[in-house]
Amino acid sequence: MKATTLPIQVEGLSVSYGNKRILSNVFLEVEAGHIYGLIGPNGAGKSTLFKSILGLIEVHAGQIRVFGGDVNDYRPQLSYVPQKDEIDWDFPATVKDIVLMGRYPHKRLLQSLNKDDHRIAREAMEELGIFDLADRQIGQLSGGQQQRVFIARALCQQADLLFFDEPFVGVDMATESKIIAIMKRLAAEGKTLLVVHHDLTTVPQYFSKVILINQRLIAAGNTDAVFTQDNIAMCYGGQMGMLQRVR
Repeated sequence: MKATTLPIQVEGLSVSYGNKRILSNVFLEVEAGHIYGLIGPNGAGKSTLFKSILGLIEVHAGQIRVFGGDVNDYRPQLSYVPQKDEIDWDFPATVKDIVLMGRYPHKRLLQSLNKDDHRIAREAMEELGIFDLADRQIGQLSGGQQQRVFIARALCQQADLLFFDEPFVGVDMATESKIIAIMKRLAAEGKTLLVVHHDLTTVPQYFSKVILINQRLIAAGNTDAVFTQDNIAMCYGGQMGMLQRVR
């Protein structure tokens, strides 16, 4: 992978579910080494954009390049933390089991995990403050602890491009502060992060770049230039009450 290759390039992306258009003619370029806040109202297509880039759903039209090529050629470099309601919390897996799943993209078929894999998993759990929960079943955790587990799995994968779909839902402020500090460290290391986020008051503090979307791309770029009252009003339309939360 060349250093000059953009992590994500989206050209003319359109996605429909049945007869309903979810995304329309989206053009987007994502640069390395930044935390992007993906901002928009419910139903704006934020999760759909993630799943389109990751190749998890069929797109209606357009082209998507990841690191200049096909997403399937770069799977080990991509990590995805889905919304909490997409996870089966009754699945009989422990915290350690889930975190170690981050190592499997780097393994050949039937290849066993080794000492380095277990060390990397332990370091990720320690950084998220969940190592003492390693043997606990994931359904027995609090909401904040569950979110930390999947962030730890993402760290364990050591990916270059990370997708977080609403990572702060159901967590306390201490956990949220911990997660954003880790995200900023990863960005400083040159990794690229995209984060679906709903609290408009923290956008300028958390994200160096912003993508405003509501079925179409409203604006994208540096936060101070893009995250303006006019663009937010255009993005949220009639939901003008949201603007009262912006500082």
